[in-house]
Amino acid sequence: MARERDRRGTRVEHPSARLSDGMLATIEPDRFRAGSQVLIVDGTPQSHVDLDDPTYLSFEYVRRIGHGIDLLAPAGEAITAVHLGGGAFTLPRYVEATRPGSRQQVVEIDSGLVEFVRRELPLPRSASIRVRHGDAREVLEKLPTGILGAVDLVVVDVFAGARTPAHVTSAEFYRAVAGVLAPHGLVAVNVADGAGLAFARSQAATLAHVFPSVAVAADPQMLKAKRFGNVVAFASASELPFDTMPRLLAGDPVAAKLVTGRELENFIAGAAVATDQTATRSPAPARSVFAVDRRAAE
Repeated sequence: MARERDRRGTRVEHPSARLSDGMLATIEPDRFRAGSQVLIVDGTPQSHVDLDDPTYLSFEYVRRIGHGIDLLAPAGEAITAVHLGGGAFTLPRYVEATRPGSRQQVVEIDSGLVEFVRRELPLPRSASIRVRHGDAREVLEKLPTGILGAVDLVVVDVFAGARTPAHVTSAEFYRAVAGVLAPHGLVAVNVADGAGLAFARSQAATLAHVFPSVAVAADPQMLKAKRFGNVVAFASASELPFDTMPRLLAGDPVAAKLVTGRELENFIAGAAVATDQTATRSPAPARSVFAVDRRAAE
């Protein structure tokens, strides 16, 4: 158990687990939404889950990926999904709630994290969610042949602490992703970046090097490179089904903009395509970005 004191000085204990890499994972209640829980790893909020309403997506970037999932196929239609990065299974829960009967594979490197989340935040019994343990890229490249070319959705949300490892940011990696997708399939990538957006621009350039159709969703302040945050990049071998995406993004609590076409070309403008030889980790955020309001934490 992880201990802290609340605003009244009362000692509070939260479920916790030490992961294989030595980082501490805790699950804490969302102080602003009753019944919701937040998974925090090494001080970084990784996932938000509302067990009573798994269609509720709290984190800005997760809501944007959720919109992409909603537009991928007719409402309620089951899909086949691969999630690279498990966290607290927020998006697998969302897919199951909005598209019952979907077949889902979750790849998570830390089996201890999976066991911890399953114990404290159980998955729906009816869900067809299979967990594969291991490195995201290695597992992706060894998926059963029967699934190759048949996946509707791949979500790339891989982090070691607060940074994305370099080997899941390269053109070679995204070609492996393209190899499992159906012709209409969609890949959604969570890209964390800060001032200048050099990493996000490079990721957009890399996706555009591999996929014919690419779009980026972010709030205007991020696009102006004013602060650290998350950009969501979408890509497909087919035209993205995003006619209504601008309206959905504009209606979110934190409004976002969809960048496509010439505007996307200007956004990429000269950014280098990342390869296995040149790829780098995403930049590290300042600790204050993910500051958690605590008192006398122990």
